[in-house]
Amino acid sequence: SVGEGVTDLQPGDHVLPIFTGECGECPHCHSEESNMCELLRINTERGGMILDGESRFSINGKPIHHFLGTSTFSEYTVVHSGQVVKINPKAPLDKVCIVSCGLTTGLGATLNVAKPKKGQSVAVFGLGAVGLGAAEGARIAGASRIIGVDLSSKGFEEAKKFGVTEFVNPKEHNKPVQQVIAEMTNGGVDRSVECTGSV
Repeated sequence: SVGEGVTDLQPGDHVLPIFTGECGECPHCHSEESNMCELLRINTERGGMILDGESRFSINGKPIHHFLGTSTFSEYTVVHSGQVVKINPKAPLDKVCIVSCGLTTGLGATLNVAKPKKGQSVAVFGLGAVGLGAAEGARIAGASRIIGVDLSSKGFEEAKKFGVTEFVNPKEHNKPVQQVIAEMTNGGVDRSVECTGSV
């Protein structure tokens, strides 16, 4: 269902919730290189809806706060219309449900911000869902070398499916990982994408 004033969505649309929403009006939403929406991104810690600050959830008469503006751990949720994106109704929901934040975040960061050029080298730090998306973005862009960096070696085989060509586990070296990568690439990669959440 949709609330009053929502015009870009209608009941029955298939949508994915997005943690970093877009109001579609602010300078950040009009930028190709930022997703820091002035309305939705800065208000992620709110416990209620933006317009009135009130929760739309309750249990036994007590309000439950909205988690990060999306509350995706619940079976049903109420979100600002800028925090969902309409998807193709033919896409299988049991598959697309995992791509909302992880894969699209890495893919978008690589293609829209890092913008590697064909033949360049890219290092991806962290090979979780965001990192795999970043690697896929580098592959799509035509990067010649995609170096995956992760503290666990067990994901390297899976990462190859997303374009990772080489793997570095910092725990397997007695020097800083940036030095290892600089030596591997004769001075360093053309682009690097941080996907661990620990800048």
